[in-house]
Amino acid sequence: MHRQGFDADFLTRVRRDLHTHPELRFEEKRTASIVAEHLRRLGYEPHAGLARTGVVATLDTGCPGPAVMLRADMDALPIRETGQGPWVSQVDGVMHACGHDGHTVMLLGAAAALAADPPECGKVHFVFQPGEEGGAGAQVMIDEGLFTLFPTDYCFGLHNWPGLAAGKLAVCSGPIMAGGWRFAIEITGKGSHAAQPHLGRDPLTVGAALVQEAQLLVARRTDPIIPAVVSFCIFDAGTADNILPEKARLAGTLRALAPDVLDELRDGLQLLCNGLAMAHGVTISVHFHQPYPVTVNDGAATRLAAKAMQALEAMEGGPVPDLDIAPSLASEDFGFMLRQKPGAYAMIGNGESSKLHAPDYDFNDNVIQKGVRYWHMLAHLCAASTAEVS
Repeated sequence: MHRQGFDADFLTRVRRDLHTHPELRFEEKRTASIVAEHLRRLGYEPHAGLARTGVVATLDTGCPGPAVMLRADMDALPIRETGQGPWVSQVDGVMHACGHDGHTVMLLGAAAALAADPPECGKVHFVFQPGEEGGAGAQVMIDEGLFTLFPTDYCFGLHNWPGLAAGKLAVCSGPIMAGGWRFAIEITGKGSHAAQPHLGRDPLTVGAALVQEAQLLVARRTDPIIPAVVSFCIFDAGTADNILPEKARLAGTLRALAPDVLDELRDGLQLLCNGLAMAHGVTISVHFHQPYPVTVNDGAATRLAAKAMQALEAMEGGPVPDLDIAPSLASEDFGFMLRQKPGAYAMIGNGESSKLHAPDYDFNDNVIQKGVRYWHMLAHLCAASTAEVS
């Protein structure tokens, strides 16, 4: 391995270059080539092609010990950027609105830092994953042999978090991100003139009733102690203001921090659609898709993550880490990895930035080095604490 790290200015330039040239899920060819090029500069032999554009590299110390997988996501979102910085997206309708450009460079920086200062034993796998945003890229990589090609004892992930103090690290044991289902609903009735509603079967009013009634799935059908939410995000019906439409289209997500509650929401929404269809003489089809599991942190791995955070705070005098951060109802496909391997998903504060998926969001470059040092510290602690996580 080359005994050379990547300094803050270099990583910032790479991050802004990736931000300028965002790529959607499973289309991250340019991003993957940049990642692979820099890994080769460090002396790694990157493996490319898992889930089309995924890149994996391994640091092998040559001494028996735990194999640790560190993961960063690479894909952007289909959002038109409204930011004004010189590194604003040059791809119309596509932007890094979730900070995956920052996640990528933090892991590249960690690969450099660990090449220069490797753990005392074991292996570190650096996973640059495509398709997190709705594509379940983690599961695709697993299906294509990730854990067979790169045997792993435990996995770790890191995501930036707006509203959390810049550089502040946070984690919790147990569920940290919600599981989710996406749904698409089509209501088919019978069109008619707005003046003669009795001659039709209005799917729009049935859809409005559905949106209202579905909120009772959380309010009255699930345990109020377990966070859950039903969100309708698309309601499309009609072409003229004096014609009752024939069809209405609705779509959204179901989210919960417990798998059984998520099942209750899905089954309840289906039953609600069945009942409304019968009551109003319309046809309602429901398609559930892109399920993400609850992201559940393993207790022992979480303690290692917390130990790394506390060690950094002691060394640098930075923000005190939050070791019991409140879980989020956002979903994350890292949960697929944690269903198969113990590990922990953590947060790093992005400061008072715009929220994730907002058109004016940008990753805070000032936290890149903190993320690099967290990965570096964590890999060393995992190697030194094999007994703790066994």
